[in-house]
Amino acid sequence: MAEVIYMPKLSDTMTEGVVASWLKNVGDAVKNGELLAEIETDKATMEFESFYDGVLLHIGVETGKAAPVNSLLAIIGQAGEDISPFLNAAPLAAEPVKTEEVKAAPVVETPAPKPVPAAAPVSAPKPIASNDRVYASPLAKKLAEEKGIDLQYVAGSGENGRIVKRDVDHYTPHPNGVSASAGNSGGLTTETYTDEPISQMRKTIARRLAESKFTAPHFYLTLDIHMDNAMAFRTSVNATEGYKISFNDIVVKAVALSLRKHPTVNSSWMGDFIRRNQHVNIGVAVAVEDGLLVPVVRFADTKGFMQISAEVKDFAGRAKEKKLQPADWEGNTFTISNLGMFGIESFTAIVNPPDSCILAVGGIKEVPVVKNGQVVPGNVMKVTLSCDHRVVDGASGSAFLQTFKNYMENPVSMLL
Repeated sequence: MAEVIYMPKLSDTMTEGVVASWLKNVGDAVKNGELLAEIETDKATMEFESFYDGVLLHIGVETGKAAPVNSLLAIIGQAGEDISPFLNAAPLAAEPVKTEEVKAAPVVETPAPKPVPAAAPVSAPKPIASNDRVYASPLAKKLAEEKGIDLQYVAGSGENGRIVKRDVDHYTPHPNGVSASAGNSGGLTTETYTDEPISQMRKTIARRLAESKFTAPHFYLTLDIHMDNAMAFRTSVNATEGYKISFNDIVVKAVALSLRKHPTVNSSWMGDFIRRNQHVNIGVAVAVEDGLLVPVVRFADTKGFMQISAEVKDFAGRAKEKKLQPADWEGNTFTISNLGMFGIESFTAIVNPPDSCILAVGGIKEVPVVKNGQVVPGNVMKVTLSCDHRVVDGASGSAFLQTFKNYMENPVSMLL
């Protein structure tokens, strides 16, 4: 009997998925555990395995198209089997699919396609890439290979010039072979624009943060942290062979220890009750090409600087390659967003549900400070705590920031 496969729920926030590619065609034999398709979720592109043996009889979602969770994805059965009853059946959109029931693995990077020679008599354009390596996402490489596009001639709009899906989608060769996306040194003479499709990740970010901003009553508390001792502490630690920590690692540890002393800030609004979390799981915001991911350092208050540093670096690397798994970004009780490395002095962040607070961390700036009645050079870092007023009041948020400030200005105390 034919078996229906529905669009899986691959993350806790996923409401629809995009089929990045089908790895099987209608009529192909399929075995249980064999890769069937690549599905783009709001946070990653995942390889999706078949649950059944048989023949792929029907594809319900075309490549590049989006479909809601639990809508018909494919039908597998015996060759020649009548599948019309399944095609006419109502979708199971109301019935949730458990994440753990889905077999998924991160997409593996594929090599860039070989260059396509220019057709005579037009001279071949110069490649945009300055070396033999092309920086592109796995999905962009696959789409380029399918369309016969040489990625050496595509301008990347992702982080650090990385080529992403939208660059391939909107790539148009110039009549002489030069990419239109590479720009015009003489400047534009006509009005022009490009409409880009919204990724699943960006849709989810828009929905969840809009819900947070317009549902949770935000208020903000800003504080200056004197960083001279923290800078000296970091220099001392990193002078030890085998040790390398960042200021963000120190922030994560200080936040974790502060949350242990202020459980109100480590709480969640649950609708008809407030959850006081005894464990401390810190979400660390990581920028990726399509938006933002927040992998979680679990039980951060029990971990040392080096363990925190190793986890954050691993998360950041896998986030940029879309190799994080749902377990990596679920379960946060507090979030840190650090833009100091981009030269941002201060900013406010939107609370990341289900947290009640998020800490926005700015860069370290050398400014005049008063010490012992004298104006001297000093290094200051501004932080802003965004609070959900349904859970956290001004006094409790301020007390948390004071404890955090004491740890940051006396980092040795975190070792005691």
